[in-house]
Amino acid sequence: MANKRDYYEVLGVDKKATVEEIKKAYRKLAIQYHPDRQHDKSEAEKKEAEEKFKEAAEAYSVLSDADKRARYDQFGFAAEQMGGGGGGFGGFDINDILNQVFGGGFNFGGFSGFGGFGGGQGQRVNRGTDLRVRVRVTLADVAHGVEKKLKIPRQVSCQACRGTGAKNGTALETCSTCHGSGVEVRTRRTMFGVMQQQAACQTCGGTGKIIKERCHDCGGHGLTRKEEVISVNIPAGVAEGMMLKMSNHGNDAPGGGVPGDLLIVIEETADTQLVREGNDIIYNLMLDIPTAVFGGKVDVPTVDGQARVTIKPGTQPGTVLRLRGKGLPDPNRYGKGDELINVMVYVPEALNADERRAFELLRDSQSGNIKPTESTRSRIFSRLRHIFD
Repeated sequence: MANKRDYYEVLGVDKKATVEEIKKAYRKLAIQYHPDRQHDKSEAEKKEAEEKFKEAAEAYSVLSDADKRARYDQFGFAAEQMGGGGGGFGGFDINDILNQVFGGGFNFGGFSGFGGFGGGQGQRVNRGTDLRVRVRVTLADVAHGVEKKLKIPRQVSCQACRGTGAKNGTALETCSTCHGSGVEVRTRRTMFGVMQQQAACQTCGGTGKIIKERCHDCGGHGLTRKEEVISVNIPAGVAEGMMLKMSNHGNDAPGGGVPGDLLIVIEETADTQLVREGNDIIYNLMLDIPTAVFGGKVDVPTVDGQARVTIKPGTQPGTVLRLRGKGLPDPNRYGKGDELINVMVYVPEALNADERRAFELLRDSQSGNIKPTESTRSRIFSRLRHIFD
């Protein structure tokens, strides 16, 4: 991850680029580094073109997706780790990207220029659908991380037919259209020249087999519904709306293949005392008048429990005390935020007889010390201003 270039730099676009600008930039790079344009190059040049071709495809797969782009803009490549790692925010299929940008049924199995994109003569690999769940976390969960156990209803391979959809898993015959290969090969003329394109056989859906008699348990779908309990580790520092990914924990693929992914969307539950502001925590401390005047020790809540702070004599409303390192961890592991204690002074709404006499005596005092000077008044108002911002 440390050797990766910034995706915007890879495509040569500004961070405010529109989807169309991103698509145009990728299209230009895809044509420049396409394998069919590298035949006269040296092996070293072909290898470099292959890396740039894949790099551009990965950048486009992220920046063309609004959700992936938002996570990348906020967390950079650390969003890959939050989403399960690997392959540029959950992996990508270059054939799908080329189909999206250029149209047509591109498949790298027919290309001779690059060897690492997969395909070859193999059949199409099915992939199950993704599942999306929402998980609520408290501020303490965000501070320390937490393990959650989730009940997930999944589509799993039917045991009766072993996921084939055919009775007893054997009532199958070879597809007469593709002769069991699962693909149809077509030749077409494109901007790259004459190219062979492989597409999944429409008759058998790319499986190479046709069902003669359907399975009674799954009705020929190859999948049945099952509820499973899955343990999910929520890392410290997550935020509202962040999406985590557990690879291969989604629905199974019909007819066998690769399961989809489990996408976990974070929802934060508001704390009754502490307010989150990025990685900082804000606590509004209400002091009584004697403590504000004479000072003292008070206990305040933090994400790690209670902490004792010292109140200096003459502490004014709007004073902000800082507990360094008592905030939330940064999702990129760049340290922790702070807890900011916003001091307010409580003016009693009802007084008993003794309290009233004490305040009346204070009111009638001729001492100038109990009345704020202009400089003190200005300082207090300056501290209070952030409350209304």
